[in-house]
Amino acid sequence: MDSSTNSLDDASADGSADFADRASMMEVRLQAQEDEITLLKSSLADALRKLRLHDQLLPLLKQQLIAVNPSAAGVLNQVCWTGSTRLSSSSAIDGIRSTTRVRRNSEKLGNPEKQRKRLDKKAASSANLLSRSPSLDNRAKELVSGAGPPGSRRGTYSQEQSIKMFIRGRPITMYIPSNIQNYEDLKMEPPFERLELDWVYGYRGRDCRDNLYFLPSGEAVFFIACVVVLYHINNRTQRHYDKHTDCVRCLTLHPDKVRMASGQTAGVDKDGKPLHPCVHIWDSTTLVTLQQIGLGAFQRGVGCVAFSFADSGAFLCVIDDSNEHMLSVWDCNKGTRHAEVKNTNEAVFCVEFNSNDSTNIITCGKSHVYFWTLSAGQFTKKQGIFGKYKKPKFIQCFVFSLTGDVLTGDSEGNILTWGKSAADVKTLGKGAKETFQIMRQTRAHEGSVFTLCSLQGGAVLSGGGKDRKIIRWSADLAPERECEIPENYGAVRTISDVDGEELLVGTTRNAILRGTFSDGFVAIVQGHMDEMWGLATHPSQNIFITCGHDRQVCLWKTEEHKLDWCITLEEYGLCADFCPNGSVVSVGLSTGRWMVLDLLTREVVSESIDGNEQLSVMRYSPDGSFLAVGSHDNFIYIYNVTESGRRYTRFGKCNGHSSFITHLDWSKDGKYIMSNSGDYEILYWDVAAGCKLLRNRFESKDREWASYTCVLGFHVMGVWLEGSDGTDINALCRSHSERMVAVADDFCKVHLFQYPCPKPKAPSHKYEGHGSHVTNVCFTHSDSHLLSMGGKDTCILQWRVIRGGPGDSREKLASTSTSSPEPATS
Repeated sequence: MDSSTNSLDDASADGSADFADRASMMEVRLQAQEDEITLLKSSLADALRKLRLHDQLLPLLKQQLIAVNPSAAGVLNQVCWTGSTRLSSSSAIDGIRSTTRVRRNSEKLGNPEKQRKRLDKKAASSANLLSRSPSLDNRAKELVSGAGPPGSRRGTYSQEQSIKMFIRGRPITMYIPSNIQNYEDLKMEPPFERLELDWVYGYRGRDCRDNLYFLPSGEAVFFIACVVVLYHINNRTQRHYDKHTDCVRCLTLHPDKVRMASGQTAGVDKDGKPLHPCVHIWDSTTLVTLQQIGLGAFQRGVGCVAFSFADSGAFLCVIDDSNEHMLSVWDCNKGTRHAEVKNTNEAVFCVEFNSNDSTNIITCGKSHVYFWTLSAGQFTKKQGIFGKYKKPKFIQCFVFSLTGDVLTGDSEGNILTWGKSAADVKTLGKGAKETFQIMRQTRAHEGSVFTLCSLQGGAVLSGGGKDRKIIRWSADLAPERECEIPENYGAVRTISDVDGEELLVGTTRNAILRGTFSDGFVAIVQGHMDEMWGLATHPSQNIFITCGHDRQVCLWKTEEHKLDWCITLEEYGLCADFCPNGSVVSVGLSTGRWMVLDLLTREVVSESIDGNEQLSVMRYSPDGSFLAVGSHDNFIYIYNVTESGRRYTRFGKCNGHSSFITHLDWSKDGKYIMSNSGDYEILYWDVAAGCKLLRNRFESKDREWASYTCVLGFHVMGVWLEGSDGTDINALCRSHSERMVAVADDFCKVHLFQYPCPKPKAPSHKYEGHGSHVTNVCFTHSDSHLLSMGGKDTCILQWRVIRGGPGDSREKLASTSTSSPEPATS
């Protein structure tokens, strides 16, 4: 019976894996088709625009030719024939000379030789006109769209005063500024400045359990993204263990209260190939990795880890995220696997060794609690029997009582007490074995019991989901005290005991609370709860603002490392910018609506709506007199700003992009805008002249920009990696000193390049820490820090900028950075 069940489980697991693989392949093919459609649309838009420019240039060329030589009008009418898509000075000359030959053959009056000389003289005159008119020649050249190298998705191609960059086969012309005499001689070097991880904002409580511990050093240990944070509660300092290469999923503390183990998810590299998950055992005092366990042995990720207790932590138990949720036991000192067994196809939430016997292990999860016995490298499993009690959908957590019984918390709000029951020989016969059954059911919470925590003396703490209550129970499960955490922090996810009275509480809304039953709880760590995109730094103060899909707008203080205030909107925010006077901030929302908030009162002082699609960028002009609003409806809306940023009136609309707006910047004089779009366009606009599109992009090559956030432009060509598809870079930001540019990419990395960076394959400093695509980066007003924002990892990293010079040999990379080498004393 057991073998048939196992075979069915294996078949189900294999079928699930095959289905997931097929679904993944279909998603990849669908994405490729969508990318191809986008490219075709953009190519069509290019062709139509170039035809319009072709038609507009013909009358201008004709007028200038006639102004020099009125008799050339008839000749010019035959220069450009139907269907031509290229216009240049050489083709015009060839056309004129071809026309003169036709006229010479058909001439019936006068001397043919004299007529030929006269027409040749007119053709030469027209050629001289074109050679003396660089503006006409440049406009003609701009219409010429060269193709990239065969099979190349991205590259560069140099021709005279411009460079062609190719993304997904599409050429993007970059004009070389006048102050660069020899482009080929430019040398790209990494910047002298470097980054050092200074602070981590946020906590992962929304989907992880048992990930908050208190150390004897006075530090709270938790994780978010790829970083394990050691936060000294009283000194308000952070240290960071950052040796993981992808998101940390689980955490546990060794019985010696010094060593820790943390497991990560698998992740993928930049080519989409899966990386191996593993578990790190490390010293919380020195932050040195002591052992890396299971590299190549786990699938998808590590979901649960636990040290043994009875033998002073000699073994580590691990459950991975494979279909069978493999249960394995490892020797902590040797790093070798001691035993392994298939667990279950259902979700597993928790694993622990029996505190009195390292050969007994308990696991729980969806609709199950299993009691495992390890003997001679082999596991035997016994399933908990619910009997007359209702079987809950989820067993969320468990602890051991002083008597050795197991207490579980479930999705029905009950605490179940499990114990061994003698073999029922009468019913089951001689082969009957002892079983684990429910001895007692205690009603604890309304909704799920998310966490249980044992205290010295046998008391137990329970944390509720729906009711948000923390209840203290006596050793015999009699309620003693209770309190309720504020609604805005969410439900109780995990509880850590500090000293028997003071508690640390992790919540489902990514907050960590500190407090007691008597005095209540206050937040010491807060963060966003969903994907983030909007980020802006204040023009003169050490504060920054963030917004995201959780509908929260948050103002943070970089020096105090804390959240100043937070408001919740009806829609989610995607972009933001401070007014240059620093008194208000504008926030763009997902519906085309945008609002302006007063920083002191947090009140909405102005709001408007532009279109019905999401907004992607808000940008004030340098003097604060204009606000540009970039939308996914392909338009840039321009507003006059008066009354210190509290009054906005529509000035105009920039119409010309063929795809959604992604980035934009103002010129230093506040008259022009440079913008990028989803189909890799770079356009320039004369706002002062009525939001006019500048047809001749060559004229903007020497313009100076107040900010540089556009990911496409001559000055930042070198930040693109070979083979990039146009979406690999989400954001970039030039420092106020104009010495460096920070880049947020799709591969969880933050890069630091020198500025300008106009040549391909430019070197950079690369920093890890995020566990998701990095959506935004921004320097503080003094360039003392850089802020980077993760997408799905809901993490904000604050990097300290380490100043350098030509002779600086410092090598402080993020992978070795800590706020202090050892924990401070309490």
